[in-house]
Amino acid sequence: MAYRAVEIIAKKRDGQQLDPAEIRWLIAAFTDGTVPDYQMAAFAMAVFWRGMKAEETAALLDAMERSGDVVRWPDLQWPTADKHSTGGVGDKVSIPLAPAVAACGVAVPMISGRGLGHTGGTLDKLESIPGFNVHLDLAAFDRMVRDIGVSLIGQTERLVPADKKLYALRDVTATVESIPLITASILSKKLAEGVGALVMDVKVGSGAFMKNRESALALAQSLVGAGTAAGRKVTAFLTAMDRPLGTHIGNALEIVESVEILHGRGAADTRALTVRLGGEMLRLCGVATSLEDGEARIAASLDDGSALQKFRVLVSAHGGDARVCDTPEAVLPQAPLVTPLLAWQDGIVTRMDALQIGLAAVHLGAGRNTAADKVDPAVGFVLAKKPGDAVRAGEPLVYVHARTDTQTQAALAELQAAIAIGRDPPTLLPLWLDVVTA
Repeated sequence: MAYRAVEIIAKKRDGQQLDPAEIRWLIAAFTDGTVPDYQMAAFAMAVFWRGMKAEETAALLDAMERSGDVVRWPDLQWPTADKHSTGGVGDKVSIPLAPAVAACGVAVPMISGRGLGHTGGTLDKLESIPGFNVHLDLAAFDRMVRDIGVSLIGQTERLVPADKKLYALRDVTATVESIPLITASILSKKLAEGVGALVMDVKVGSGAFMKNRESALALAQSLVGAGTAAGRKVTAFLTAMDRPLGTHIGNALEIVESVEILHGRGAADTRALTVRLGGEMLRLCGVATSLEDGEARIAASLDDGSALQKFRVLVSAHGGDARVCDTPEAVLPQAPLVTPLLAWQDGIVTRMDALQIGLAAVHLGAGRNTAADKVDPAVGFVLAKKPGDAVRAGEPLVYVHARTDTQTQAALAELQAAIAIGRDPPTLLPLWLDVVTA
């Protein structure tokens, strides 16, 4: 049945519930060009103001997922799962998590994105490894997952094309923040991978898309509800992003920290997220009997070398230099200048604002403001102190990795504005704020 886009827009504008058939028609017509951008922009704004019922969001998700190629794993020898983070500063968890989960008997066909704004992207980090190719087609992606149980690629032209077109419109029409549209955008890509289980990491705080717990919880509930309605097992964790995650910020630098985690070392908060999110993936797939059992299995894979070995195979399969697993500093690009920001007084680090530090990294060249911007894989920051740490005047707080002295001085000034030193311990968000399950 054919519909008229203007009638669907008016119906949502007036706060009425759309039929699944209307939503399917609209997405298909927008994808093939029958519905022009200006009408879809009007629809997005109507959804922004009027919202969607859970049934409408589920129908939108389904229509977007089916707008292009869909991957299925009917005869795979392992169960499948994936993880998605809503983005933050220093969040490199996908890189150690995917091989750790695969080492524990769950396949991870992960389709990732690039960084935009102050949040980093998994693809940019992986591409800092010499030779690592994220531009595999779906046939090669399928073969790799079947052979080694894990692959990390970018979104192909034929995977969820409706999301590519709609997201570009939302970005320039001030409709990005709509929870139904966010839910459909995130889940359409993940469900098109064909995975049976999903763990969502919804960040909360200054460096997150959702700045407060209430909005993050609403998004988590929407993601779990829509994913469950689509027949998947879904859990969403709310985690802190009021300060950077881990110690390394920047593409090659975050690979260095990821390798540390895979060697059973590294920052405690990065390891904790890797262990818990991975443990829940194992639980949802039935490989672990409980979250605690799953966490123990992931931790063991990090400590016994099996996750590192899986990462080594993954890097080689993608054409990358596997020496990164043993001597990352000898393989990865490095900035010529490394300069410390020194503490200006004795005390306790009371603030390291994630948003400000993330923006400073973008200005340094580690991130991009538009999709067309190039990133410098070598630049970034290494935190010598974290919020709550004691510091003496003259001790390093952060090491700036930069190309030029001008970049260095600008970054030092931005970092000093983002960091506070006081006398009393800081009030920080707990690493784990909440969990939402079906």
